[in-house]
Amino acid sequence: MTTTHEARAIAPDVLKQLRERDDAGHTRQPFTDPEGGAPLRCCLRRSEAGERIVLVSYAPLRRWAAETGAEPGPYEECGPVFVHAEECAGRTSGPGYPAELHGARRVLRAYSADGHILGGTLVEIPRERASEVDAALREVFADPAVALVHVRAVEFGCFMVEVRRTEPA
Repeated sequence: MTTTHEARAIAPDVLKQLRERDDAGHTRQPFTDPEGGAPLRCCLRRSEAGERIVLVSYAPLRRWAAETGAEPGPYEECGPVFVHAEECAGRTSGPGYPAELHGARRVLRAYSADGHILGGTLVEIPRERASEVDAALREVFADPAVALVHVRAVEFGCFMVEVRRTEPA
């Protein structure tokens, strides 16, 4: 059986919570993005100039652990993510890597079902070849111990997107 994967934006119910009070316990103020280009984790695309966005603290592994019963312990991290200031109707999940969020250097951080880090894979692929990241993700998910992958930016360590294993019907 061939393993496939899907990228997942931050869930709408979680976004609602983050806009009210983020995972660091703060209320953040929305602002108008003057230039565009901020990686939006609510709809897996980059912002456009003039859009209202907010930078919130998000703990993706904590949220996943609450859903699955995992105990990530010290691997739980909280960091900054951009989201639309209001509810949006963009992509929430889907097959494959969201190429629009790609940067030249990403880390694919693999986690086990109990929430522990299994390893990381450095991906250095130019933005115009972002679709090649799917092959790297297939390699990571070839290990049956991998339950999910967090794609992170190398330069700042920021969480970009969660990728989960799916099995074809």
